Amino acid sequence: MSNTIDLLEAIGKDAALRHASAEDLGKVLEQANASDALKAAVQAGDSSLLGAELGHKPMRVNHDSHTGGHEGEEPDHKDDQDHPQQPANPVPSDASHA
Repeated sequence: MSNTIDLLEAIGKDAALRHASAEDLGKVLEQANASDALKAAVQAGDSSLLGAELGHKPMRVNHDSHTGGHEGEEPDHKDDQDHPQQPANPVPSDASHA
């Protein structure tokens, strides 16, 4: 497996390999004694073929829309300090003397 990871790293670092055709990359991998899984993945254009070799385990994440991501946090009131709220029905200044 470490050889596969090293080869994937080398492919990622080398633009010529990264953009090579499947046929050209397959030849390079053959010369590098790559694993059968890596060669098959390149030939098929399907990275899932590496799953067994690399020990891929699908992970599930619960994306429940009913739970908030900010529970228990205080709201951010910075803007309220910059712009004080006015009362809903301000009393005119002349009306207070009547």
